[in-house]
Amino acid sequence: MTTEQTTAPDITKNAGDTELWVERTGKRLYTGRNSRGAEVSIGGVEVDGAFSPGELLKIALAGCSGLSADSKLAHRLGDDVDVVIKVSGMAGDEDRYPAFAEELVVDLSSLDPEARERLITVVHRAIDSHCTVGRTLDAGANVQLTVTGER
Repeated sequence: MTTEQTTAPDITKNAGDTELWVERTGKRLYTGRNSRGAEVSIGGVEVDGAFSPGELLKIALAGCSGLSADSKLAHRLGDDVDVVIKVSGMAGDEDRYPAFAEELVVDLSSLDPEARERLITVVHRAIDSHCTVGRTLDAGANVQLTVTGER
């Protein structure tokens, strides 16, 4: 009998060798960047024009769900299908989110009831199998922080 070995991913790397970082750009304001040139403003909920870290977490979850289901939706409903994924969740007393709610809004009126149920099942299966953000939240993840600088 052979034992399948799983190697832990290198936590010092990102997909596609993309570099990610945030820089302080003001009082309670940071700019998140990637090496492909994208930027996002990150601040407290009191900062206009910026996402809070919790909002980014929720947006990442909804975006991951959308990307995971996208090919299934487009295959059945067309490449120009309109999809909106609403996401919500409030932080609890322990400074963490105990749960999130997602609602995938898509027009299924062109499908008969049997095809509609099949597509809903396929969409759930695709998200459950391939949404890395959702799977990580479900399983939990360890976070390793290193503080560096002159001493």
